[in-house]
Amino acid sequence: MAQAVSAVSPQPGLDWHGEDVTIEDVLNALNRVRHSFARAEAGEEDQPHPRNCVMTLVSVAPNSVEETRAILASTAIAKDHPSLAIVVRDEPRVRSGRIDASVMAHPIDPQNNPAPCELVVLRVQGAAGAHLAGLVDPLLVSGVPVYLWWLSTPPFGSAELNDSLRICDALVVDSSRFERPYNSFLALSDIAHKSHPHMGLGDLQWERLSPWRETTAQFFAPASRRHLMNGVSEIGIDYAGEGRGNRIGAAMLAGWFASSLGWKLQHAAGGGGGVVAAIYQAEGWRPVQFAFRSVPKAHVMPGEVSALRIAGTSAGQSFSLSIQRDPERARRPEDARFADLHLTGGEDDAGNELAQRKASRHLGVVEQNRESLHHTSTGDAPGESLPARPKVLASERRRQDTSDVLLTMIDIGDAETLRHVQRVPPEDEAAILQRVLFMGARDPVFSRSLIAAAELMRAI
Repeated sequence: MAQAVSAVSPQPGLDWHGEDVTIEDVLNALNRVRHSFARAEAGEEDQPHPRNCVMTLVSVAPNSVEETRAILASTAIAKDHPSLAIVVRDEPRVRSGRIDASVMAHPIDPQNNPAPCELVVLRVQGAAGAHLAGLVDPLLVSGVPVYLWWLSTPPFGSAELNDSLRICDALVVDSSRFERPYNSFLALSDIAHKSHPHMGLGDLQWERLSPWRETTAQFFAPASRRHLMNGVSEIGIDYAGEGRGNRIGAAMLAGWFASSLGWKLQHAAGGGGGVVAAIYQAEGWRPVQFAFRSVPKAHVMPGEVSALRIAGTSAGQSFSLSIQRDPERARRPEDARFADLHLTGGEDDAGNELAQRKASRHLGVVEQNRESLHHTSTGDAPGESLPARPKVLASERRRQDTSDVLLTMIDIGDAETLRHVQRVPPEDEAAILQRVLFMGARDPVFSRSLIAAAELMRAI
């Protein structure tokens, strides 16, 4: 079992390992390790300090790779939030029923993060894994929320999952990693629709859609644009990959629009090549057309959204919003000065706009310091024989991989097109999970978007 906690540095005397043990053995070992750490931390002349714990995170992993993922994420969160992490590696296909366990309760980084990380790893083989609630319940800390993170596809509808949900406050999944994404997504929506109102539900894929939702919301945020929401007539979403399971991300965005604006699904149909067409009814019997299409991109994983387009008319004024991830390098700018000294690495609007921003900042610095720079290099007194205003060329070096670039283009009426380029670097799994847990995995916007997205998925 030493390999199971290889992601965390062991400390002699503060760790415990056991093979073919009972849960009572694990609980006794956990209490002993806690006591040993408290005494070691307090020293001989001080009293043991109270143990802090803000939550219990139970992770269920199907194999050693997922087990390591769970340990890394759990310990990363514990650096800032003292907690009890229980990682269960469930191996029901192994005939010989046994439980191997490891317990650790000491700081991961004693210098910068003195709070202890309590980590329990259970490797469960055989039929014992079908009683997850009975295994975990004796180890839980009373008075703090319990979150169940299922790293693979949860066994929806099984007694194992139903029993587990009774001892936890929220279920967290990643719908982008479901083995049977279409059927599993619909089963996930059934939990949101039928579960207890105090039962939380979180999805890491929903959190990854935050840049798309936030950019769209920012477009309608100004008071002068609020009326545009009542004029939306067309929405198009591009996604990578084929098959209905890869449409989940696009469907959740559609469900977000529909549930937030009160649109009702009228009919939907799916065609070849990943094309989906749907008609929603907005207030006043106004139709809104949705269109999905599968567009392959080199740096976009299957199932991820690559573009979002919104168009409509309100108060006699047409408008459109376009958000593109990894925008195409379509054309060369009319002013090619920027390519003389420092290439942008691409010829599209996004690359050149980033290059011009760098050039402007560079030019400002040169202007502020040109007198001192000139007389230092020539020996002339400051202010004498100054050179002409320097011409600064763009210096942004755009990488070939621009999957973290979002290009937003806004057209309203006859006004000039507004363009905004932002970099959205990918977050590690621990950061996304921590954001879900910060809300207690209780996001009413996600819940209603999930139900609306499932309605659309069933229709196609």
